[in-house]
Parts: sequence; C-alpha cells; structure tokens
Amino acid sequence: MDKFILPICIAFVLSFFLTPVAKKFAIKVGAIDVPKDNRRVHTKPIPRMGGLAIYAAFTICMFLFSDIEFQKLMGIFIGSTILVFTGMVDDVKPLRASLKLVIQIVAALVLVKFGFRIEFLTNFLNNSGYIFFDGLSIPITVIWVVGITNTINLVDGLDGLATGIATIAALTFAYVSYSTGNIPVAMLSLMLAGASLGFLPHNFNPASIFMGDTGAYFLGFVLAAISIEGTLKGTTALTLIIPVLALGLPIFDTAFAIIRRMLNKKPIFEADKGHFHHRLLQIGMGQKRAVLVIYFISILMGTTAVAIINNAMINVSVLVVITSLMIFIPIYRTLGMENK
Repeated sequence: MDKFILPICIAFVLSFFLTPVAKKFAIKVGAIDVPKDNRRVHTKPIPRMGGLAIYAAFTICMFLFSDIEFQKLMGIFIGSTILVFTGMVDDVKPLRASLKLVIQIVAALVLVKFGFRIEFLTNFLNNSGYIFFDGLSIPITVIWVVGITNTINLVDGLDGLATGIATIAALTFAYVSYSTGNIPVAMLSLMLAGASLGFLPHNFNPASIFMGDTGAYFLGFVLAAISIEGTLKGTTALTLIIPVLALGLPIFDTAFAIIRRMLNKKPIFEADKGHFHHRLLQIGMGQKRAVLVIYFISILMGTTAVAIINNAMINVSVLVVITSLMIFIPIYRTLGMENK
C-alpha cells in the first residue's frame, strides 16, 4: 500500500504548487475567460489554462513511478501533449470545432499506434463468449477516446466541477484495476487523481483559475486511455458498464445535449444552458451546492461500479434507484418551469 501513497502525494503537491505558476503564465499570454454571455456563471475575468499544472504533475509522476509498459506510457505522453498544446492555443484564441475534432482524432490514433485498442467485449447473451471487433477495433477505439475527451470538456461549466468528476472517475478506475490485479493502471489512476486533487483547491468556488480546454482535454484523454487499459480489457460481461458508470454523469449529459441540440435543429457543438449543472442552478441551488450534489451523484455511480465488481447486486439496485431520482427530479422540475 505504501507504494501507492508516495506517487499520489507527490502528484498532489506538484499540482498544488504549479497551479500559481500556470496562473501567471495564463495571464501573461492572455488566456483569460471573460464572461460575455448569460451562459457563463462567473461574473469577472478569470485566468484559464490551469490544466498545465495537472498535466505537468501527472506526467512527472508517470515517468517516475509508473510500471505500465514504456510503449504505452509514451502513447499517453505524446497523445496528451498534442491535446494540451491544442488546449493552450484554444484557451488564448478559440479554434474551429472541426479543427479541434481532427486533432483529437490524431491524438486518439497515437494511442492506437502505441497499443491501446478496444479489441473485444464479452457477449452479454453468452458470458463465456466474446464479440471481437476485428477491423472495427481502430474506429471504435478512436470514437471512445474522442467521445470521453469531449465529455469532460462539455461538463466543465462550474467551479471545480470537471476536476472533481475526473478525480472520482480516476479513483473508481484505480479500485477496479486494483481489484482485477492490474496494478500499473491502478497506480496511473491514482496519480491522475492526485494531480486533479492538487488543482481543486484553486479551482473550487470561488475559483481563482480554470483548467480551460488545456485541462479538460488532458483529463478526458487520459481517463479514456486508462479505461481502455484498465477496464475494457476485462473478461466479464460487465466490462463496458464499469467505465460508463465511472464517467456516467458527463457521458449522459453529453448524450442528452447532442439529442437536445439535434431536436432543436442547432449545431451539436453550440453551447447552451441545458446541461445538468445549469438545471440545478435553475431550481435555486448555488454553485457550491450544485457542484457538491453532482460530486455525490458521481460517487454513487462509482460506488455502483464497485458494487457490480463485487457482485453485490442488491446494493446495485438501491444505488441505481437513488442515483436515478437525484438526476431526474431536477430535470423534471426544470422542464415544468420551462413549460409554464
């Protein structure tokens, strides 16, 4: 257990003390989030690009402590670095959505090139059989990586929200990987959690800095890589459910956002105020309370994943009911307000 404590502590300390450095750099290069529309929750200019601190802390610890094979370590490093530089540019001067998508695909292909692939899933109808993707393995892996990368970015709407969700997801992956004997991925997950936690004191409401696209792309990308290596390569019928639950709220929120925008005949990448955190604000919650509620829902979803791994199906049923109520009651209330 001691070998897990040192990496997560160093990642936390590095991230915590590098964040003020990232803040000074963001101010110097003009990476400032200025509220220009009513979709923004903050009311004053705040530096972004704080994700640089998370990236630096995680990368240093990854090279120092990670036992994951060097080829895959380099895949994570090169792919995440591509997205971090993209996020840095985007935090200063917004890039076209199409260009960012192309770069995300390139970063995902880097992972594929270095050995990250979703090659099969267990057949739900036959637990002893498998569904092999064969030639579809590469596109499925790319879609998964790009999708998870963007879910973290889209959910980053309140102080500390994306940081906390990513931390909870990383801790869930750490437990699942450890339980299945995948110690290198468990270690990697804990380092990511430590780096995120080190940034959180600066990012929680009232935030003094945002992670920006720099951090959101990085966290989403690394979580996608960890989920492939740590959970999607399992041999149980529930392997797909684990990462979906660990990242449940941002995945569902993003899916509903896409459906909502398609129904309203609006561009998929056009921002709106229909996200779950916006709905919590609409029913009268302040930023802190809304973020804490979403943290709690994310913890419930992560706990559900853990209960599934432990075959505690009664606990799973209770957790699913509680989580569903906490999600759908605010949505129902806001829909009622909109129809009045």
